[in-house]
Amino acid sequence: MAQKQATRTNQAITLKGSTAMVTEFFEYSVNSILYQRGVYPSDDFRMVKKYGIPMLITADESVKEYLQTILAQVQEWLMSSAISRLVLAIKSVETDETLERWQFEIHTDEAAANGTAPKEKTSTGAKRKEKTEKEVQGEIREIMKQITSSTSFLPILDGECTFTLLAYTNDSLDAVPATWGDADPHLIDRGKVEQVRLRSFSTNVHSLEAMVAYRVGE
Repeated sequence: MAQKQATRTNQAITLKGSTAMVTEFFEYSVNSILYQRGVYPSDDFRMVKKYGIPMLITADESVKEYLQTILAQVQEWLMSSAISRLVLAIKSVETDETLERWQFEIHTDEAAANGTAPKEKTSTGAKRKEKTEKEVQGEIREIMKQITSSTSFLPILDGECTFTLLAYTNDSLDAVPATWGDADPHLIDRGKVEQVRLRSFSTNVHSLEAMVAYRVGE
């Protein structure tokens, strides 16, 4: 049994496998941000183990349903290389101002996604190293640790907050579900914003860069 697991883990990551890993990362990172930033009461979360560390996910059925609907569409867009960015914006209920903006930039290796990438060498002639699932999960684990420690540098969120998820898709995308449509980018006013770049991770198909922007001053 252990031998079969080791074989599976060391296999090259395909488009389908990469899409599943990125979608799962979004699920756990959004849940972690909502917990760490106190958007919902801590009693609304339950602990699970993921990426070799304790993680907290929402137990609120309405939030779970919202996230699953969003993630199902994101997964579809990832499979067709139609999404370039996912943003989680935390807003003040009282003022409607954006207080934090967590941005995840997504880059897709089209050759790898289409299965036409060189198996042995890169364009520079160097030997191509295929990442394993274990290696990718190790990179994701480091981002999750950064999200957990974000409370050490992010301002305390006063008052009741809510959140929204934004997806940036290709202009050529024909059919965008009506539930998405065009939306306010929820940017923070220039001169009142600070940014912190987080770690990144990559599979053989997708690479993802994370950062958080937050409101400072009055």
